[in-house]
Amino acid sequence: MLANQSSEKWPVRLWPGLLILAFVAFGLFGAIRIAPQSGFHMFAFVVALAVGPILALAWWVTFARATRPERVWVPLLFVLPGVAVAALDVAGGVTFPMLPILVGLPFLLALWVGWLTISVPLPKSVRLIGLAVFMTAGWVAVGLVRMDGTDGDMLPRLVSRFAPRAEDVAKRERDERTPFTRFAPLVPDPAVDWAEFRGPNRDSILTGVSIDPDWEKYPPKLLWKQKIGPGWGTFIAVGDRLFTQEQLGDHEAVVCYDAATGGEIWRHEESVKFTEPISQAGPRATPTFADGKVYVQGATGLLLCLNAEDGKDVWKTDITAGTGGIVPQWGYSSSPLVIDGKVIVYTGGPDGQGTSAFDAATGTLGWSAGNAAHGYSSAQRVTVAGIEQVLMLSDFGLESFDPITGKVLWTFPWTVKGINRVTQPTVLGDGEFLIGTGVQVLGTKRLTVTKAGDTWTAEEKWFTRRVHPYFNDGVVFGEHFYGFSSKSLVCMSLMDGSVKWDAGTKYGYGQVLLLKDSGLLVVQAVDGTVYLVPATPDDHTEEAKWDALDGKTWNHLVVNRGRLYVRNGEWAAAFELKMK
Repeated sequence: MLANQSSEKWPVRLWPGLLILAFVAFGLFGAIRIAPQSGFHMFAFVVALAVGPILALAWWVTFARATRPERVWVPLLFVLPGVAVAALDVAGGVTFPMLPILVGLPFLLALWVGWLTISVPLPKSVRLIGLAVFMTAGWVAVGLVRMDGTDGDMLPRLVSRFAPRAEDVAKRERDERTPFTRFAPLVPDPAVDWAEFRGPNRDSILTGVSIDPDWEKYPPKLLWKQKIGPGWGTFIAVGDRLFTQEQLGDHEAVVCYDAATGGEIWRHEESVKFTEPISQAGPRATPTFADGKVYVQGATGLLLCLNAEDGKDVWKTDITAGTGGIVPQWGYSSSPLVIDGKVIVYTGGPDGQGTSAFDAATGTLGWSAGNAAHGYSSAQRVTVAGIEQVLMLSDFGLESFDPITGKVLWTFPWTVKGINRVTQPTVLGDGEFLIGTGVQVLGTKRLTVTKAGDTWTAEEKWFTRRVHPYFNDGVVFGEHFYGFSSKSLVCMSLMDGSVKWDAGTKYGYGQVLLLKDSGLLVVQAVDGTVYLVPATPDDHTEEAKWDALDGKTWNHLVVNRGRLYVRNGEWAAAFELKMK
């Protein structure tokens, strides 16, 4: 009798499980191929994670022809170990214990359905034992790894649970380096300094410089390369110094380096740490230098003014306290704009407090205005019809403010609720702008802003869905825009938005800088490789490439005084370029 039972076949109804597995696989890996960064992609991804496991449990309990005991212990083995793994994450200090959801449940579902499918010829007892073994082993494997951020497509990067975190490694290595080195006084040179995010005009365009693109004959010379704390802003270069933000252990740090050697001159730390599952820990913004001071926006909303010479406090304020702002999902990312004695940043406060200005000398709140409720862009200085103003791009759309009073001059609503607009408005000329969206409402619009008397008018000139920048800014050269549409490098006509060429996805979610006098794009790919690409609408070609960094690189790059500076969440490096 027992022998008959052990050899008995188990007629599991498999087709619902296979359909559910296909549904989950499409949501996680298929939707992005059809419509990357679209509302459909995000919806499919979330639904696959949230609904897939529920459907699997419903299938097993209701349709799978399982016995009553099997309807109990198999679901428990599917769910409870994931709760235990999440508890381990919480105990280990993980703020978002998402691994059991993002990786564990889909992985266990694949093991579950996969084993039952390939084990059809086996006796029921063998299939049940195998199922228990595979699911237990699966959860053990999940428990031995942790999620260390994701790529731009939200696919997780897995590392050993016991591997140290980047911010802790950076803190330990920094403390083990030689003591701080004091150098000669800081000597700014406004004519050549790269003193704020994306350069003097916040457009990633460098003029007056021409490099030799023959990197086979004259390769970039490595000056220094070293570990750096996590952070997703970039460097500014002032005189002989570099400034950037990093996460060192549980402290947000502003660090000043010697540009030639990478030696640390000073470090200012605050007991602040922001982390989230995509980028993990670290500040997001880039410092700004003005009038001997460094202005810094932290990821939790701490706004600092430091003496650029020695890093000492001048003032600091929490921007959320006076504006009612709520820390955005991915952290405050607005690089401060210093203009007319004001420090202007995105604050995201309610009731017309989306953008705020603080006194550059004292840090007191000067004004708050605008409808920005969710955004990651930085304020942009422009002049339209002879009037200086500040732009802010957010979930509301594009808004213009008087920098002194905060009066709203004009708006262009292009509303996307809760979506992460990140890029800067691209300035084309007097009253001509490009704004783009890379998530949900995909596309780019060209705007024309005019003034008649006291009336401002902002109108759409054209709109294209062919180009949709995500978190990657582009540059303008001649009558064309060069930048990223999702993770494809493209050339777009400014006349009508038509795409002249599309280089495909080889660069991933990279960044681009224009050497205007050379007519060259310096493109840094997501893997850290740097390319020289001619800025021509005729076709996409490459002049040269250089392996500059290792690892996920989302940070903007800087070229200053004949040197290329690059960084990501783990490494920083400087290279000397051959000039013409």
